[in-house]
Amino acid sequence: MEPKRGELPVWPSARGGAASSAALETDPVCRMKVEPSSAAAAVDHRGKTYWFCSRGCAERFEADPGRYVEAGPRPAVPETAPATATDWTCPMHPEISRRGPGSCPICGMALEPRVATAEEGESAELRDMSRRFRVSLALTIPVLVLAMSEMVFRGEIPGLPARLRGWIELLLATPVVLWGGLPFFARGLDSLRNRSPNMFTLIAMGTGAAWAASVVATGVPGALPDAFRGREGEGPVYFEAAAVITTLVLLGQVLELRARARTGEAIRALLGLAPKTARRVREGGVEEDVPLEDVRKGDTLRVRPGEKVPVDGVVLEGSSSVDESMITGEPIPVEKSAGDRVTGGTVNQGGSLLIEAERVGQETLLAQIVRTVAEAQRTRARIQRLADTVSSWFVPAVVVVAALTFAVWAVWGPEPRLAHGLVNAVAVLIIACPCALGLATPMSILVGTGRGARGGVLVRDAEALESLEKVDVLVVDKTGTLTEGKPRVTEVVPAPGGTEQELLRLVAGLERASEHPLASALLAAATERGIAPAELSSFEALPGRGVSGTAGGRAIAAGNAGLFEQLGISLETLRAPAEELQRRGRTVIFVAVDGTPAGLIAVSDPVRKTTPRALEDLRGRGIQLVMLTGDGRATAEAVARELGIGEVHAEVLPDRKGEVVAELQRRGRVVAMAGDGINDAPALARAHVGIAMGSGTDIAMETAGVTLVKGDLMGIVRAVRLSRAVMRNIRENLFLAFVYNVLAIPVAAGVLYPFFGLLLSPMIAAAAMTASSVSVIANALRLRRAEL
Repeated sequence: MEPKRGELPVWPSARGGAASSAALETDPVCRMKVEPSSAAAAVDHRGKTYWFCSRGCAERFEADPGRYVEAGPRPAVPETAPATATDWTCPMHPEISRRGPGSCPICGMALEPRVATAEEGESAELRDMSRRFRVSLALTIPVLVLAMSEMVFRGEIPGLPARLRGWIELLLATPVVLWGGLPFFARGLDSLRNRSPNMFTLIAMGTGAAWAASVVATGVPGALPDAFRGREGEGPVYFEAAAVITTLVLLGQVLELRARARTGEAIRALLGLAPKTARRVREGGVEEDVPLEDVRKGDTLRVRPGEKVPVDGVVLEGSSSVDESMITGEPIPVEKSAGDRVTGGTVNQGGSLLIEAERVGQETLLAQIVRTVAEAQRTRARIQRLADTVSSWFVPAVVVVAALTFAVWAVWGPEPRLAHGLVNAVAVLIIACPCALGLATPMSILVGTGRGARGGVLVRDAEALESLEKVDVLVVDKTGTLTEGKPRVTEVVPAPGGTEQELLRLVAGLERASEHPLASALLAAATERGIAPAELSSFEALPGRGVSGTAGGRAIAAGNAGLFEQLGISLETLRAPAEELQRRGRTVIFVAVDGTPAGLIAVSDPVRKTTPRALEDLRGRGIQLVMLTGDGRATAEAVARELGIGEVHAEVLPDRKGEVVAELQRRGRVVAMAGDGINDAPALARAHVGIAMGSGTDIAMETAGVTLVKGDLMGIVRAVRLSRAVMRNIRENLFLAFVYNVLAIPVAAGVLYPFFGLLLSPMIAAAAMTASSVSVIANALRLRRAEL
């Protein structure tokens, strides 16, 4: 019999089958039904006995009962963000937002989805442009053959009078220009309506002028001035130029759209990490495969060897190694066992895991990464303002240059003067299209932020990426950044007359309500020693100093020396043992009970294995390291000596952290701040670039410009490498675009003709314009292979 919707799964009894519903208890950790007679463990809390399906669940409950009992029952359905229609935007103008596909009213480029979808395929725009290109190419080839044949025979083709040839070219070229090039004329007209001339303005003017002049010359040759006629008295016929230009621009659009689609590969790869289904464990231990969207918070899921973890959750049973490289960029699999957290999209390599779903849908880390990358890809770097300023004046200036070109050739050019003027003016209009200039920056940002996401570096906006390249000082917190952030209690030193057990019992009771990493260490130490934490009555967190409250009926305060000074409690009896422990690199927690010194607890937080290598790499890049921590000076200096960090600011309160960053900025330094806690948020916001370690709090991540999925200094190294690679790529693109236009426009205008007799055909200009845009995108795509 299948359970009703909303019912919790039943853990099988030791005798096999489903336990009798009359005698079932609910495991408060995993929410499974447990028969007390066959439960793996039982724990008494506040006069009530709780039963557990496994020893792992019992240990998690003992470490923090308040999380599972006082929080109340969990909702069966998660609160997820509502689904919305996909917005479409312009890669060059992210402020443009539409509910569907279309063209940008500013630059005329095809809009694309703001967030790439997992399904890769041709867009409607690409299909349309491809169809127009194929038909236009089929019609353009015979037009071009006719034009080349005339040059071969130096005049009239045998058996084909010039006038008849002109009508054939008119019939073949007109569908190419008017149907194949219809999107260009429509966008060019929109640009005039919107008073925003762009590349399509120039294309429409160039092809339209060449085609219109040819139509008049073919249909009413006597209507043209004599200056348009050649020695044979014929008018100019440039159908092949108009058709070839249109076809080449269509080819450029096809290549560009295909290349632009590849810039979304990073997001599609991330979206592809999530499996389509999950294996849910139902009541009675029955397992079923369900669509991923049907998974709810609190569901129990089975992840078999080789399968992807479907959602973010916590391991209830089993042990395995999990490949997290696609999320963190770290190639070494991570061992997971009961109580450890797993991330959706990672791959279970070894044994079977039973997990509880904690974050599903839009709440998962993978969904957050996709949102962050998509938002970052649509932001603008400061360097783009240069391109924007140039582009705003560029098209009007090109029209003026084209008009001057026509005028100069019409007055001083060889016969037919007006025909030469028209050809060169068209060449100027076509070759000067500013598409490459506009694409230079956004394409690099698109590809670069996607590459960063695959390496565990999430960039919040392009300005952060740009600023990170210039950073010469990195300010780092100690706990969780330089160190593992998983401290362990090494010594418990009670005051005379006290005991280790009683001191740890009271402090553990107080720390149950704290989210600081040291609180977890104290609770774990109490659990290891079999000490039940005292009952908590009140609690207050004092950022930068410690915590205080009432536990076991006693007034408890635990924190650093600053807390004791604030409370007016003398440290004399504890000073000597504290200094000795601090010299050995321990973090010391001073404890007072009922206003009297009660002892101290020493905690050691080992340095991350990757920290020394990361610091060496950063120093090699000319970045100075500064440690900024709220820990005691002796402890901080011991860690700094071990790592070779010269400047240390210890015992710093959260508001003071921001002041230290500001002081470094006043010295003219470009400062990046890396931290992982709420107390780091002010400094992260003040720094030129805030870097949040992914193992930290949401507040720190919201404040920072760069987030590292894995809280590791090697992530900072990757972020610095990424920023320098992206900015170098942007400069290369801008150089290509600027140099192309600076050199190409004068050549198209005919400056080489007086010296070498060289003129640039409008057809060659169209090919060059297409090549410039594609080369910029191709250069940006190189970032996909950037070594981080």
